[in-house]
Amino acid sequence: MIRVESAVRTLHAFGQSLPCAIGRSGALPASDKREGDGMTPLGRWPIRTVLLRPDRVALPAGLRLPWRWIGPDDGWSDDPRDPAYNRAVRHPHRFSAERLWRDDGLYDVVVLLGHNDAPPEPGMGSAIFLHCWRDRQPTEGCVAVDRPALLDLVVRLSPGDTLEIV
Repeated sequence: MIRVESAVRTLHAFGQSLPCAIGRSGALPASDKREGDGMTPLGRWPIRTVLLRPDRVALPAGLRLPWRWIGPDDGWSDDPRDPAYNRAVRHPHRFSAERLWRDDGLYDVVVLLGHNDAPPEPGMGSAIFLHCWRDRQPTEGCVAVDRPALLDLVVRLSPGDTLEIV
Protein backbone atom coordinates (compact mmCIF):
# COMPACT_ATOMS: atom_id res chain seq x y z
CA MET A 1 0.00 0.00 0.00
CA ILE A 2 1.05 3.52 -0.69
CA ARG A 3 0.18 6.13 1.92
CA VAL A 4 0.01 9.86 1.30
CA GLU A 5 0.12 12.19 4.27
CA SER A 6 -1.65 15.19 2.78
CA ALA A 7 -0.83 17.59 5.64
CA VAL A 8 2.92 17.21 5.15
CA ARG A 9 2.87 16.41 1.41
CA THR A 10 4.69 13.11 1.79
CA LEU A 11 4.16 9.79 0.01
CA HIS A 12 5.30 6.62 1.80
CA ALA A 13 5.86 3.42 -0.18
CA PHE A 14 8.15 0.41 0.05
CA GLY A 15 10.20 1.86 2.90
CA GLN A 16 10.72 5.21 1.19
CA SER A 17 9.29 8.64 1.91
CA LEU A 18 8.99 11.02 -1.01
CA PRO A 19 7.82 14.60 -1.26
CA CYS A 20 4.55 14.86 -3.18
CA ALA A 21 2.07 17.45 -4.36
CA ILE A 22 -1.66 17.35 -3.75
CA GLY A 23 -4.59 19.50 -4.81
CA ARG A 24 -4.16 23.28 -4.91
CA SER A 25 -6.99 23.64 -2.37
CA GLY A 26 -5.80 20.89 -0.01
CA ALA A 27 -7.54 17.64 0.91
CA LEU A 28 -11.01 16.76 2.18
CA PRO A 29 -13.22 13.73 2.86
CA ALA A 30 -14.19 12.01 -0.39
CA SER A 31 -17.87 12.50 0.43
CA ASP A 32 -17.32 16.27 0.16
CA LYS A 33 -15.32 16.15 -3.09
CA ARG A 34 -16.84 18.14 -5.98
CA GLU A 35 -15.82 18.51 -9.59
CA GLY A 36 -13.39 21.39 -10.11
CA ASP A 37 -12.78 22.16 -6.42
CA GLY A 38 -9.01 21.52 -6.60
CA MET A 39 -9.20 19.22 -3.59
CA THR A 40 -7.58 15.82 -3.14
CA PRO A 41 -10.05 13.21 -1.80
CA LEU A 42 -9.10 11.46 1.43
CA GLY A 43 -9.60 7.70 1.43
CA ARG A 44 -8.18 4.42 0.20
CA TRP A 45 -8.23 4.08 -3.58
CA PRO A 46 -7.54 0.94 -5.60
CA ILE A 47 -4.73 1.24 -8.11
CA ARG A 48 -6.32 0.43 -11.46
CA THR A 49 -3.85 0.76 -14.31
CA VAL A 50 -0.92 2.73 -15.71
CA LEU A 51 -0.96 5.01 -18.74
CA LEU A 52 2.30 5.78 -20.50
CA ARG A 53 3.22 8.25 -23.22
CA PRO A 54 5.25 6.25 -25.79
CA ASP A 55 7.28 9.13 -27.21
CA ARG A 56 8.58 10.11 -23.75
CA VAL A 57 8.68 6.96 -21.62
CA ALA A 58 9.86 3.42 -22.29
CA LEU A 59 7.83 0.54 -20.92
CA PRO A 60 9.30 -0.03 -17.44
CA ALA A 61 10.84 -3.50 -17.14
CA GLY A 62 8.96 -5.66 -14.66
CA LEU A 63 5.69 -3.67 -14.75
CA ARG A 64 3.00 -5.93 -13.24
CA LEU A 65 0.02 -3.59 -13.36
CA PRO A 66 -2.28 -3.44 -16.37
CA TRP A 67 -1.07 -0.65 -18.66
CA ARG A 68 -1.60 0.99 -22.03
CA TRP A 69 -0.02 3.63 -24.22
CA ILE A 70 -1.81 6.97 -24.62
CA GLY A 71 -2.10 8.90 -27.85
CA PRO A 72 -2.90 12.47 -28.89
CA ASP A 73 -6.66 11.81 -28.95
CA ASP A 74 -6.90 10.32 -25.44
CA GLY A 75 -8.91 12.21 -22.85
CA TRP A 76 -10.73 11.84 -19.53
CA SER A 77 -14.30 13.09 -19.13
CA ASP A 78 -14.71 15.75 -16.44
CA ASP A 79 -18.24 16.89 -17.34
CA PRO A 80 -20.91 15.67 -14.88
CA ARG A 81 -23.48 15.81 -17.72
CA ASP A 82 -21.49 13.31 -19.78
CA PRO A 83 -22.67 9.67 -19.71
CA ALA A 84 -18.93 8.81 -19.81
CA TYR A 85 -18.15 10.99 -16.75
CA ASN A 86 -14.89 10.01 -15.02
CA ARG A 87 -13.99 7.62 -17.81
CA ALA A 88 -11.49 7.51 -20.64
CA VAL A 89 -12.75 9.13 -23.85
CA ARG A 90 -11.40 10.04 -27.29
CA HIS A 91 -11.08 13.56 -28.64
CA PRO A 92 -12.88 15.20 -30.19
CA HIS A 93 -15.50 14.64 -27.50
CA ARG A 94 -18.77 16.53 -27.32
CA PHE A 95 -18.52 17.04 -23.55
CA SER A 96 -15.68 18.60 -21.55
CA ALA A 97 -12.76 16.18 -21.25
CA GLU A 98 -9.22 16.69 -20.06
CA ARG A 99 -6.49 15.88 -22.60
CA LEU A 100 -4.11 13.17 -21.45
CA TRP A 101 -1.52 14.01 -24.14
CA ARG A 102 0.09 17.10 -22.62
CA ASP A 103 3.06 19.25 -23.51
CA ASP A 104 4.07 19.80 -19.86
CA GLY A 105 4.99 16.16 -19.09
CA LEU A 106 2.58 15.80 -16.16
CA TYR A 107 0.86 12.80 -17.76
CA ASP A 108 3.90 11.04 -19.24
CA VAL A 109 3.24 8.40 -16.53
CA VAL A 110 -0.22 8.20 -14.97
CA VAL A 111 -1.51 5.74 -12.37
CA LEU A 112 -5.31 5.60 -12.49
CA LEU A 113 -6.88 5.52 -9.03
CA GLY A 114 -10.28 4.04 -8.26
CA HIS A 115 -11.84 7.24 -6.95
CA ASN A 116 -15.52 7.69 -7.87
CA ASP A 117 -15.43 5.01 -10.53
CA ALA A 118 -17.55 2.09 -9.38
CA PRO A 119 -19.85 3.53 -10.66
CA PRO A 120 -19.01 7.22 -11.15
CA GLU A 121 -21.35 9.63 -9.41
CA PRO A 122 -21.67 12.81 -11.52
CA GLY A 123 -20.07 15.84 -9.89
CA MET A 124 -18.20 13.92 -7.17
CA GLY A 125 -14.80 14.33 -8.81
CA SER A 126 -13.03 12.90 -11.82
CA ALA A 127 -9.52 12.17 -13.03
CA ILE A 128 -7.93 11.56 -9.64
CA PHE A 129 -4.54 10.19 -10.63
CA LEU A 130 -1.04 9.65 -9.33
CA HIS A 131 1.14 11.38 -11.92
CA CYS A 132 4.36 13.30 -12.56
CA TRP A 133 4.79 16.73 -11.04
CA ARG A 134 6.28 19.95 -12.27
CA ASP A 135 8.48 21.68 -9.70
CA ARG A 136 6.33 20.49 -6.78
CA GLN A 137 3.40 22.62 -7.97
CA PRO A 138 -0.04 21.72 -6.58
CA THR A 139 -2.40 19.66 -8.72
CA GLU A 140 -6.08 19.97 -9.56
CA GLY A 141 -6.82 17.22 -6.99
CA CYS A 142 -4.37 14.45 -7.89
CA VAL A 143 -1.24 13.27 -6.13
CA ALA A 144 1.99 13.98 -8.01
CA VAL A 145 5.64 13.03 -7.53
CA ASP A 146 8.93 13.36 -9.34
CA ARG A 147 8.90 11.37 -12.62
CA PRO A 148 11.94 9.14 -11.85
CA ALA A 149 10.39 8.30 -8.46
CA LEU A 150 7.06 7.48 -10.12
CA LEU A 151 8.74 5.20 -12.66
CA ASP A 152 10.52 3.41 -9.80
CA LEU A 153 7.26 3.12 -7.90
CA VAL A 154 5.11 1.68 -10.72
CA VAL A 155 7.37 -1.36 -11.15
CA ARG A 156 6.96 -2.19 -7.46
CA LEU A 157 3.17 -2.07 -7.56
CA SER A 158 0.99 -5.13 -8.06
CA PRO A 159 -2.64 -5.66 -8.97
CA GLY A 160 -4.71 -5.25 -5.80
CA ASP A 161 -2.50 -2.52 -4.31
CA THR A 162 -4.09 0.66 -2.97
CA LEU A 163 -3.17 4.27 -2.39
CA GLU A 164 -4.40 5.73 0.88
CA ILE A 165 -4.65 9.49 1.29
CA VAL A 166 -4.89 10.70 4.88
